[in-house]
Amino acid sequence: MLEVMVNGCSGKMGQIVCDLVEQDENLVLKCGFDKNVTGEFAFPVYNKIENILEKPDVIIDFSVPAATFKILEYAVKNHVPVVIATTGFSEDEEQKIKDISKQIPIFKSANMSYDIMIMKKLVQWLAPFLKDTDIEITETHHNRKIDSPSGTAQMLANSINQSLGNSLHCEYNRHNKREKRDKNEIGMNSIRGGNIVGEHIVQFFGEFETFELKHTSYSRNVFADGALKAAKFLIEQQNGLYNMEDMFNF
Repeated sequence: MLEVMVNGCSGKMGQIVCDLVEQDENLVLKCGFDKNVTGEFAFPVYNKIENILEKPDVIIDFSVPAATFKILEYAVKNHVPVVIATTGFSEDEEQKIKDISKQIPIFKSANMSYDIMIMKKLVQWLAPFLKDTDIEITETHHNRKIDSPSGTAQMLANSINQSLGNSLHCEYNRHNKREKRDKNEIGMNSIRGGNIVGEHIVQFFGEFETFELKHTSYSRNVFADGALKAAKFLIEQQNGLYNMEDMFNF
């Protein structure tokens, strides 16, 4: 039985992860951690790192960057693998996570969906064939999402750019620009509203036609389920930084 700690257990995603862990006969919900503990829990929940009594086999993190680094301190001290499903990290924070992964196994993905990984591979493969088009990425999420653009949109843009020799740059804001579109840009567009789980569209605009790929998530369960799969994968790994491509051998 794999014993799991959930970081951010009071949040929407954290609660879903907790529910799925409890439904999985191969997992045990050892404890939770959240700075703002709300509601009652059937398992120990802590809001201070120093008060944690349990040592889980793995930590699943759906929180915010500041909380991720808090739990990483605990993880390094106790040598516990961590699945990071949190987004919105700065470049410096991304590098810090890479450095920490030399001490413990870390699985990190901006999106835990298997289908999104397929989409990432598809746009990476398509980009060289459509290199003369105008590339736009549009992502839509619920009105509570803090970071923009989404980590998934950034991941798709990076995948496209890498396949084109890192010759492009992302354009996040055209509001103050008074010039025509740069052929070497990837337009990044964010929409926030309602309770939309997540939608990502990649468009390649040619002179006479447009090629479009779209992925829509209808339930947050897909991300939680992916995180559980990642936890089961990570527990068998050595120190290092892993992602969805490692788990599914893309």
